[in-house]
Amino acid sequence: MQRISVFDMLKIGVGPSSSHTMGPWRAAERFLNELKESNQFESVSHVTVELFGSLAKTGKGHGTDIAVMLGLRGEDPVTCDTSTINKRIERIQQEQELHLRGERYIPFNPEIDIVFHFDTTLHFHPNGIRFIADLVTNQSVQSTYYSVGGGFVVKDGDLDDGYDENIILQYPTDYAKDILHHCHENNLSIAEMVAKNETAWRSEIDVHEGLLKIWHTMADCIYRGTHAEGRLPGGLNVVRRAKQIQCKLLDYTNCNSREEWIQTIKSRTYNFQETIKWVSCFALAVNEENASFGRVVTAPTNGASGVIPAVLMYYVCFFDATEDDIVNFLLVSGEIGTIFKKNATISAAQGGCQAEIGVSSAMAAAALTECMGGTVEQALMAAEIAMEHHLGMTCDPIGGLVQIPCIERNTMGAMKAITASNLALESSAEDAKVSLDDVVKTMWETAKDMSDKYKETSDGGLATNVSVNVIEC
Repeated sequence: MQRISVFDMLKIGVGPSSSHTMGPWRAAERFLNELKESNQFESVSHVTVELFGSLAKTGKGHGTDIAVMLGLRGEDPVTCDTSTINKRIERIQQEQELHLRGERYIPFNPEIDIVFHFDTTLHFHPNGIRFIADLVTNQSVQSTYYSVGGGFVVKDGDLDDGYDENIILQYPTDYAKDILHHCHENNLSIAEMVAKNETAWRSEIDVHEGLLKIWHTMADCIYRGTHAEGRLPGGLNVVRRAKQIQCKLLDYTNCNSREEWIQTIKSRTYNFQETIKWVSCFALAVNEENASFGRVVTAPTNGASGVIPAVLMYYVCFFDATEDDIVNFLLVSGEIGTIFKKNATISAAQGGCQAEIGVSSAMAAAALTECMGGTVEQALMAAEIAMEHHLGMTCDPIGGLVQIPCIERNTMGAMKAITASNLALESSAEDAKVSLDDVVKTMWETAKDMSDKYKETSDGGLATNVSVNVIEC
């Protein structure tokens, strides 16, 4: 199977969706790079973008059209200024001109040149996107891609996610049973095993620093989200709640930085109800930022980007985790995500929300369990418990927006991860009746059986039973 790095599962990007925003954004970049490599870029006179299946049906709500334009402009989701995205898009709409790859201008009318094929789904995956470049030679060049979840993109005909087949890992893992085998045979924790594998891609120092950068991005997102107010964009008028919750929990204490805020939280004692509120607050903060085209960490998707940061911030604030602890947490969570990626899906368009919130909850549960002193068996058991109780969860975003029920689902996923961890830590893993591999297989079978209307199309569930004019969450 493919060799997938933790950094593939935990990527810095922009909301609101990894499959509908990040994927199309990266696909646009790839198309332009291909034009460059074939020496056709300078001959491009016009570009048309076609969206198919789920990308068409919920593309507007997920900002797919915006992502495509930013990608065609050559902007990087890791570094671009998220605060002025709307201004840049408005300029394209007003001037009907696109600065292609930041190098040359071409005519571009988003209303005409981005085509939504609502009734057509391409053969390989529900998230299909096609780019057509007209050349001054009266010829045209086209490429079709699939956004397969978590920001992963495959090109039609390649279908390999672009991985280097020459990567050789010290401890190759395709299933949970492989993790168990390698850890037992070599007396390793999951984090230690994954850390050794990561050196196939980068140095130990780069792994450590890279994961701390991931954590700082998560923490910054939580901090921003807990200090922002107002209503989310998109027409549902959903009110941000994270700031009000944290203000009450901290008695309206003002903090001037992320670190000061974290230290203030850590310096106080909380009862059970208050602790639960903090976990929900952390998750809400991330996903309210995600819904506002803020910078988040795809973990493993944007729609589920609040679960792992919420559980990790809980670990940091209430158990005084060190930097090494944080790195270990991310190593374990990323590895669990790869098991789902290889054997099932992390795409809601393929598997419903069980493939997003369910997977992120399983990732967080395993990570927290190992970091709290659990055995390898208990960590895998925690991941299994978390996913087992997300099986069958549908993806039915109201209005195609990553808001209702997506934002609150992250709070539930975080709490389920903590609960799963607590259960596993108090259990004897050898008494477990269901393995993680069993539940991954079951999730994939459930995904294939699930009606397409519950797979990020907004054709069923809450999306059809709740009026978009109702302000409710």
